[in-house]
Amino acid sequence: MEVKFFKKSIPTLIFLGVFSALAIPVFYHLLKVDKKLKIYNPADVNPQLVDFSIKHITKDHTIADFKLTNQNGNFITNKNYENKIYVADFFFTRCKTICIAMAFNMSELQEYYKNDKDIMFLSHSVTPVMDSVPVLKEYAINKGVIDGKWNVTTGPKKHIYELARKSYFAVLDQGDGGEDDFIHTEQFVLVDKDRRIRGYYDGTDQLEMEKLKEDIVLLKDEYANK
Repeated sequence: MEVKFFKKSIPTLIFLGVFSALAIPVFYHLLKVDKKLKIYNPADVNPQLVDFSIKHITKDHTIADFKLTNQNGNFITNKNYENKIYVADFFFTRCKTICIAMAFNMSELQEYYKNDKDIMFLSHSVTPVMDSVPVLKEYAINKGVIDGKWNVTTGPKKHIYELARKSYFAVLDQGDGGEDDFIHTEQFVLVDKDRRIRGYYDGTDQLEMEKLKEDIVLLKDEYANK
């Protein structure tokens, strides 16, 4: 009886084996697809972070063209970040609160990715008049900034504030870069090779930095599989 039952079960076992061999890779692939990072548009983030003029936009948002000056007095534009994944933040050299932890974590990220040519970093001074090129140079030396990897920048205040409000959606502060306007944010923003926002992270939080690293792995996989 048991032998007959076993013989009858052989086709079923074969079917289950073949089904498993086919289904498991498909299921795994579907799970991998689900792990793609979100693409952020103005309508996806806190409305208080977004300039009123673009709050309605639901797709195709990209970081606007920019022209800034780095720690070496060189102009830095979006062309320097072409085909790169990068992490952006907003800071000022005299900050004695959140910027200390942010600078430390950005330095740690730079060290972690120093041999990865796909990854770069971009810091925008929110007090550009005070953060002149010589001030940024001293800051860069103190923080171990690697030229060509991490640009610490200054520029016209209105331009920087427009980037913060209309491109990166990084600050709650209202304003267009007027004399009394001031940005103070702990946000790190992950930008992909197509200039799209793919993540926001608390730049003062070590666990958030680990999440950022995990998300960069997903983002690199996304491009590798295109």
